[in-house]
Amino acid sequence: MRNLDLDSLQIFKAVVDYGSITNAAAQLNRVQSNITTRVKNLEERLGVALFHRQGGKLIPSDEGRLLHQYAEKLLLLSIEAETALKRGTLQGTLRIGTLESTAAARLPPLLSSYHERFPDVQIELISGSTDSLIAQVHRGQVEAAFVSDPFTTAGLESQEVFIEELALIVAKNSPIVNARALQGSTIIAFAKGCSFRRILESWLDSCEIVPTRVLELASYHAISACVAAGTGVAIMPQSVLKAVQVESLVRALPLPPKVARVRTHLVWRCGHESRALQSIRDEIARYRGSTA
Repeated sequence: MRNLDLDSLQIFKAVVDYGSITNAAAQLNRVQSNITTRVKNLEERLGVALFHRQGGKLIPSDEGRLLHQYAEKLLLLSIEAETALKRGTLQGTLRIGTLESTAAARLPPLLSSYHERFPDVQIELISGSTDSLIAQVHRGQVEAAFVSDPFTTAGLESQEVFIEELALIVAKNSPIVNARALQGSTIIAFAKGCSFRRILESWLDSCEIVPTRVLELASYHAISACVAAGTGVAIMPQSVLKAVQVESLVRALPLPPKVARVRTHLVWRCGHESRALQSIRDEIARYRGSTA
């Protein structure tokens, strides 16, 4: 069976609404024979009688009344779709991957501004490590993702969004004052795949520092709590340190400039284009311009 077309549904609906072929033809500015043919073709396509013919009148059958309900919905939806496109209104769901740090400290003002511009778009945030988020981007599970240096750029396009300043955080009464003092310490970090963990491990390796162990946790609040308790040390963006409100509970030590300064990017699959993707890219450009 061929798909129903909106034009046939509009003609059928007019016959029901105006009670006859003659009236429908007048309302639609069509010849009566065309209306009659379209209704018969619709009945043949569906394999049901849409009208009972009584004394020259067309009375909708049970199937006709059911189709009339669907026709109203479909025609209304088509009008809404056309209006939305003409007005440039963006609707639907935008799934974006994000680092925990970015979601906690950077995204609220950006997404608040985005929502003001596109109130009909529902944003879904999927959190994870840089590696896991990039895998989701490649699989098409998210439209794009906020990830941090360092990462593999193969098959990806990117747009720089934020610049983060990393700090080494230790307990307030910790004797640690530099990298050399980290020998034998416990490192507290997210699971493997986290960009900041890679940065920390690479820095320690370059300093020939070997930690005793790595304690893996799943949130910055938990990491901060363990650092404050003297369990170990961690690396954390300054923006997150402020966002989780633990600045007074830990001590932040500066890192070498080459280690401390990292960039957060929005990444998406090479060649992928959509209105949703362009809308968030435009919002990022506006946001960066307003905070420059």
